This record gives sequence, structure tokens and C-alpha cells, in this order.
Amino acid sequence: MGENNHQYWMKTAVREAYENVRLAQGGPFGAIVVKDGKIIGTGRNLVTSLNDPTAHAEVQAIREACRHLGDFQLKGCTIYTSCEPCPMCIGAIYWARPDAVYYACTKEEAAGIGFDDQFIYEEIAKPMDQRFIPMEQIKTAESLLPFNAWRASSSKIEY
Repeated sequence: MGENNHQYWMKTAVREAYENVRLAQGGPFGAIVVKDGKIIGTGRNLVTSLNDPTAHAEVQAIREACRHLGDFQLKGCTIYTSCEPCPMCIGAIYWARPDAVYYACTKEEAAGIGFDDQFIYEEIAKPMDQRFIPMEQIKTAESLLPFNAWRASSSKIEY
């Protein structure tokens, strides 16, 4: 199957989402990572079955693909996901650096079945002191110790 056969890969991602609902393992979301015409990572939303709020389909697929590649980046890879990624998954995607992401359903369609991320987008845009969950800096004398050690390290792997 050709790497650029978007319809085929998207159907595969949607099938992962459907199977997840059918098996009652988590939310209706599925994702795959494709490289050189092969699936190297598969993910389903396992938030409720793992009791892990970070176990979204895209994150699960990224983790599996990175293990497969033995790398923390997905250069040369494409992510197909059954739904437009949430803010957390967008962050993970940017850190992983795939070549492209394709999605089937929109965030508005997800909101229509109870998965509304609009609140998070709005919270991110607010100043820290106005967010629903309080976030406040607490400095200590040692706060910059890890950063200074990183700056001086000769064994660091930059990303």
C-alpha cells in the first residue's frame, strides 16, 4: 500500500477508533503513524482503561512509533488520526516532529458527542493568574540548578 494513499491510512485510523468503542477500552479515537508505506505505531484512546489522562490515541501511536524507530522524533513519518488533535496531542505532535498530520473528524464534531476542548484552548490563551486551575511560579535558590547543569553538560542530546 503506497505511503501517499491517504484514504487507506485514514480508514485504518478510523477503524482503530471504532474498534476501541466496540471493545469499550476508551474514547472513540484512533491514530496510526506511517513511515515508508508501513504502520510503525498504532494508538487508541485508553484514558479510562489505563486511568491515564495522557493516553490519547495520538500520544499512544507516537510512543509506539518512537520505540519502533529507537528515536524521539518522527521525521519522515505521517500521522493519521480519527479526529483533529486536542491541545495536548498537538504539543506531543510538535515535539515528535512528523512530516504531516491528517485527521478525519473536526474538534467541533468531537464536541458534539461530549469531547469539547474549547475550554482548554481558552485557558491556554489566558494569563496564568486568570486560569481556572491556579498556576503560580515559586522560585528557590536552586531553581536554575538543572538548567545550569544542562547548559554545562557535554553529554546532552538536544531536541
